Amino acid sequence: MTGDHVIEAQGLTRTFVKRGWNGRTKAVTTAVDHLDLRITPGESVGYIGANGAGKSTTIKMLMGILVPTSGTVRTVGLDPLARRRDVARRVGVVFGQRSQLWWDLSTGRSLDILAAVHRLPDAVAKERAGKLIEQLELGEYLDRPVRQLSLGERMRAEVAAALLHSPDLLILDEPTIGLDVLSKQQLREFLIAERRERGLTLLLTTHDMGDVERLCERILVVDHGRTAFDGTLPGLIDTVGAARVLVVDLDRPTPDLQVDGARHLASEGGGLRQRLELTGPLPAVLSAISACSTVRDLTVEEPDVEDVVRRLYERSRPNT
Repeated sequence: MTGDHVIEAQGLTRTFVKRGWNGRTKAVTTAVDHLDLRITPGESVGYIGANGAGKSTTIKMLMGILVPTSGTVRTVGLDPLARRRDVARRVGVVFGQRSQLWWDLSTGRSLDILAAVHRLPDAVAKERAGKLIEQLELGEYLDRPVRQLSLGERMRAEVAAALLHSPDLLILDEPTIGLDVLSKQQLREFLIAERRERGLTLLLTTHDMGDVERLCERILVVDHGRTAFDGTLPGLIDTVGAARVLVVDLDRPTPDLQVDGARHLASEGGGLRQRLELTGPLPAVLSAISACSTVRDLTVEEPDVEDVVRRLYERSRPNT
């Protein structure tokens, strides 16, 4: 393996054996199946798939929590099993349904303890914590016990805890689960800014496709522990044949629009609002529509990514 990758896995496999009460093998489940994975410094990668696809198992092997059944893995250039502590010093992890904060301690005290765990010099810890507190707007509840925080407040505190030691890699496992729209937006904006400023590498697993669309430049879809797709979101959409839909509001009732680069789907209000599936460049389509009628408003509906993933699964398993 080379030193050019933040994450590099080759043939990574993990099976689980469920035994009956008499000790005999009852079932063998393959959670991750000969997975090859390479992520370079500064990349932002969405690692998505259905429940049970192997995402969380992969993360646990990347961190040295689980031992691979076979294959090799390096995280920040290190063997995560042999050098688990060193990996922990260079990686930050946020699990959406688990906490690394101390439930009965204040947020500020939890950050102090984590700074000590990572052996940060006092001056470095104070500067880094102060910056994260300001950027994530934690100041109002630093003295409040973690158990009294709302879910949105706690998740921002979890991200601060994961980034306190300035890791090279941030792994987020369902970070926005249960958050309201505003809390999700605030967290996403912070992560975008953090990546821009520090060149942080991001690996994100989520069922919230808004996270993927806004935070990830590359998408890995995993199905039954194997990579089903590796590319961009537009590439994934093109692969399964999904298309964007243009919704236009016109200034007067208009017959169904028939223009190059789009396929008419539906009309409402006698043609005041029309929906068209884009098959060509948006500017050319808008120019053609403007030649027929005056456009008062428009929106572009992106494909639902969960539906795109479902289509990908169906395409890869046509007989099921």
